[in-house]
Amino acid sequence: MLSDREKDIDLNTPWLRLLPGFLRKKIAGRRQFQEVLNNTGWMMGDQIIRQVVGLLVGVWLARYLGPQLYGEFSYALAVVVMVTPMAMLALDNVALRRLVQDPSSRDDILGTSFLLMTAGGVSAFGLAMVAVFLVRPDDRLVHWLVGILAAGTIFQAFWAIEFWFSSRLQWQYAGYAKTSAFLVSSLLKIVLILLHAPLVAFAWAGLAELVVGAIGLLVVYRWQGYAMTHWRFDGATAKKFLQDSWPILSFSVLVMVHLRIDQVMLGNMVGSRELGNYSVAVRISEVWYFIPMVFCSSSFPAILKSEETSEELFYAHLQRLYNLLALLAYGVAVPVAIFSREIIQVLFSAAYADAAPLLTILIWTGIFTSLGAARNVFIVAKNWTRINLVSIALGCALNIFLNVLLIPSYGAKGAVLATFISYWFAVHGTCFLFQPLRRTGWMMAKALIFPKAW
Repeated sequence: MLSDREKDIDLNTPWLRLLPGFLRKKIAGRRQFQEVLNNTGWMMGDQIIRQVVGLLVGVWLARYLGPQLYGEFSYALAVVVMVTPMAMLALDNVALRRLVQDPSSRDDILGTSFLLMTAGGVSAFGLAMVAVFLVRPDDRLVHWLVGILAAGTIFQAFWAIEFWFSSRLQWQYAGYAKTSAFLVSSLLKIVLILLHAPLVAFAWAGLAELVVGAIGLLVVYRWQGYAMTHWRFDGATAKKFLQDSWPILSFSVLVMVHLRIDQVMLGNMVGSRELGNYSVAVRISEVWYFIPMVFCSSSFPAILKSEETSEELFYAHLQRLYNLLALLAYGVAVPVAIFSREIIQVLFSAAYADAAPLLTILIWTGIFTSLGAARNVFIVAKNWTRINLVSIALGCALNIFLNVLLIPSYGAKGAVLATFISYWFAVHGTCFLFQPLRRTGWMMAKALIFPKAW
């Protein structure tokens, strides 16, 4: 039987009911902590579902399409992903902070965010279409794919509703809508595969996810007693939002370009078949990236608090995070590199055999992705965001330069080498270019050489 202390816990919260008894006692009576834990649980659950289901459906889709058509689809998706930050305008950070500080201004904040993001989505759509017409003027299939997928950026304006629920630590309501939309889209893709549908149909399925997600967000917002008709646009708020968000937006755009420019350049310079093999290797190498993000998010409060105690304690906590993430990355990279051929064969079939050597190299970039997530904790704690922006810009420029240099001679292998080198440079190499980052650069070097779990 539960004690009176345990009864204080909201046992209707799914994530809390899964906790062991001793942990439930620890959080009993701590209502705010319970809400944070519940919110985190829903977000983690959504990510796990997306990674598992997304991988399974993605593998099936790649096998169905084959390297050539999968390369076409990956090319269009890469173009759209690079402009997607423009649709959000980084308001998920700025507007969320304002909602936490002043929830009474909900209708002004959400209305302003919605109209700004609508304009951003239209701009992102236009930019994607202009880009694809310039680089592939005669490829009507890619024009259609990019147009359909990019149209989804306009519907992302409804993500403003998610800001409200996140500010109230009630992300589960947004999760109902977005996770359901993802599962509906995944089921639709499976049906299309079984019906032997053409490639364009899968772009429509991707658009359907965003449309259904937008409708779902409207439904849950109304269900919780709110009305979109009360939203208002405020010019002063819009100006303030844009002033605050542009550094974050610039960083987000550079990150997306750094992540996907290799696929666009490979598709333009070599062809869709080789891009298909490269995209499969990228998919496998990135599937676990959410794990270091979770470690960094959970460690951030403790690291931030340790700085208030002493500088040395702060760096000690940071070193442990670097060590742990390096060890985790090695634990993933070594077996995947050894068994890359078998992994590709089992998941994607012999048609993608050329992806195996690409995966062998590409999986090692996860080390720098993990350390980069930890370095972001350090940079945010020190409020050195401008240095971070310059670092990612330099890494992005190096990536483009190396792709131009290596792809004509080495094809997809050249793109892999460009990615590996530029990721190392953006995360680790640039630390030695800036005096404030040199200590953390040596700490990362130590983690790379002597990784450990403590």
